[in-house]
Amino acid sequence: MLYKAVLFDLDGTLLDTLDDIADSANRVLATMAMPVHPLEAYRYFVGDGMMTLIERIVPAERKDPQTIAQVVDAFREDYGNNWQVKSRPYVGVLPMLTGLVEKGLQLAILSNKPQDFTQLCVERLLSDFSFQPVFGQREGVPKKPDPAGAREVAEMLQIAPEQFIYLGDTAIDMQTAKNAGMFAVGALWGFRSKEELLASGAEHLVFSPVDLLHLIE
Repeated sequence: MLYKAVLFDLDGTLLDTLDDIADSANRVLATMAMPVHPLEAYRYFVGDGMMTLIERIVPAERKDPQTIAQVVDAFREDYGNNWQVKSRPYVGVLPMLTGLVEKGLQLAILSNKPQDFTQLCVERLLSDFSFQPVFGQREGVPKKPDPAGAREVAEMLQIAPEQFIYLGDTAIDMQTAKNAGMFAVGALWGFRSKEELLASGAEHLVFSPVDLLHLIE
């Protein structure tokens, strides 16, 4: 198969954002007199969008709609001010992206992170590369693993889904790739395990970002 494009997840795939997400969430929980969570727990809290993240971290007795809305607003404000304290591209991501561009592949991003934060992260931390398009979670578009966003990317680039590699680090990503008819590649440096990726349909696993270049070759 001649691949023409790579569609990337963002958090846990291109960028290591877990610490900043966890720190902001725990600050908000502590301020609102709720228990905080260890960093490792956030590996499984993230991935399904901001609303689901908040629903997972708030204790059961406080999950009323008003409280959830308050925590969402507080998290959005805190994260907006602190999202880049520790977040960085994973080691090997920048050389991988350079290699893909040199090989003539199109690059795009599809995340369940809110659209504004997705664009901000890409503009600040991956500014040397042109991703077209950059899609986060948008109103009116179902979030992953629904294939609507991935199919929209394929239509915009006028590239058949089967000519896309989809690189992600969670079950949601592998399911999205399969649902959209793209080649599902699991990133083992991200937030989830090899077992989860294989069980959810990964067709190939890469141990480091530059391994993706070898796959294309």
